[in-house]
Amino acid sequence: MTAPIPPVPREIPDLPAIPWESTPVLKPSFVPVTAVVAPVRRPLVATYRLLTALLAGAGVALEIYLAGPAHALSYFSVQSTVLLAVVMLVSASRSWRPRRALPAALTGAVLLYVVISALVYHLLLAHTTPPFTMTGATAAPARWHAQWAALQVLHTVIPLAAVLDWLLLTPAARMHLRQAAAWLLFPLAYLIFTLTRAVFAPAHPLYPFLDVTAHGYRHSLANALLLGLAIYALALLLVALDHTRPTPVRRRV
Repeated sequence: MTAPIPPVPREIPDLPAIPWESTPVLKPSFVPVTAVVAPVRRPLVATYRLLTALLAGAGVALEIYLAGPAHALSYFSVQSTVLLAVVMLVSASRSWRPRRALPAALTGAVLLYVVISALVYHLLLAHTTPPFTMTGATAAPARWHAQWAALQVLHTVIPLAAVLDWLLLTPAARMHLRQAAAWLLFPLAYLIFTLTRAVFAPAHPLYPFLDVTAHGYRHSLANALLLGLAIYALALLLVALDHTRPTPVRRRV
């Protein structure tokens, strides 16, 4: 035998009001496009990046052939071109398959390195006396010869190709200010390498403005500080331009 159901009370007491301050409010959250839109296959972009990677590899290989592996790979422009070749090769594979794009912290860093290499060459090294070469020669490389071609590929063609890829094939507003300081770690490590190398090979400086034998450590470090400030300013400029330029890619990564 079941127990009787108690009668429903005539008056139900009111529940206490919930304070407005304690009411949970759902705040809008930012969801990136890559989280909801699948990447698409971009064969033309993949082809362009593959050709850029092959050209960068060819320029590095030519410089290694002319100057030797140890000497050629000691230059910042050669190292940055190697990094660009790897990044472009991976980006080409991801654009073809398709896959998510590489993080902007990586692609922005490589873009910064090749651009600063081009600016340093054209503003500080192209018209020095004696003319700058990577083979250690005292005479200027003749036009349309191997050393001249290697210099143009490393300091003009490849940086221009990287800038065009950033402007025309990469979505905008992917770089951030917090990444600019981290991008300076590689140039700082290269400065330490250059100063250490000057102790063991003082007769073969890589760059005239970092020639410790000719200028001393104080003057060379001052030049390095000015160059570091210029690199940081360029990094901030790239981030600002990345957030103001129109994006060439809609709903793609």
